[in-house]
Amino acid sequence: MARTFLLLAGLTALFVGIGFLIGGTSGMIIALVIALAMNFFSYWYSDKLILNMYNAKAVTPQESPELYSMIKELVMRAQLPMPKLYLIHEDQPNAFATGRNPENAAIAVTTGLLNALRPDEVKGVIAHELAHVKNRDTLIMTITAGIAGAISMLGHLALFTSHSNDSNNKTNIFGTILIVILGPIAAMLVQMAISRSREYEADRLGALICGHPLWLASALEKMQNAAQHIESPKAENNPATAHMFIINPLSGHLMDNLFSTHPNTLNRIMRLKKMAGSNPWS
Repeated sequence: MARTFLLLAGLTALFVGIGFLIGGTSGMIIALVIALAMNFFSYWYSDKLILNMYNAKAVTPQESPELYSMIKELVMRAQLPMPKLYLIHEDQPNAFATGRNPENAAIAVTTGLLNALRPDEVKGVIAHELAHVKNRDTLIMTITAGIAGAISMLGHLALFTSHSNDSNNKTNIFGTILIVILGPIAAMLVQMAISRSREYEADRLGALICGHPLWLASALEKMQNAAQHIESPKAENNPATAHMFIINPLSGHLMDNLFSTHPNTLNRIMRLKKMAGSNPWS
């Protein structure tokens, strides 16, 4: 929790610092107010914000009884409340969890996930997402997405901001370029620090919840292969949310690979196979 607090404080400070570079003291104050408002908004409405961003539709037990039965079994094993279930109509197999706490959690899966994976592999993926819920990762991941996205927005806004020549604001074209380049990079670095350690832990706990590490390992392998060939248009339009997914949904175009928010999938698979007591190279 202390590490997470420091990481989020770093994102907020970065946001405020960019505000100062763009607008001096006034810009810093405005950025601070925006950052505090964003944290408040994210705490209460993070799940709705992200789900609406991906046009996720709520799924009822009547519409998907088998999936609900699967999740019900897993939440009992994880000793968690039943989360809400959402479906995203995208071909790329992927999933994420959101919500401010286990009592208000939601799990979203893509139609591609349900079509591409076996039921036991889907079970492994759901268990991974429940691990995020149990570890209370979901709030942190969503707040990070919001602030990192706002930092990127500020960086691009700097391109269209006039530069004053007074002593309180020495921003010039060189400084603007640095803001545009370094701001989003720094935000992504913090996202990586949050996401990678949490993904490994969610893999471990998810394997324990479903009871079969190889189910999740097999799912990760299939999902990684699919993500390299099937784009997620919504994720490409909202790259600051990429760290929320179980597999990086970005295509790798342009700078995506430099800012990968996920551990190497092969390393994740090897760890899971080690948990299962099998040869990691088999």
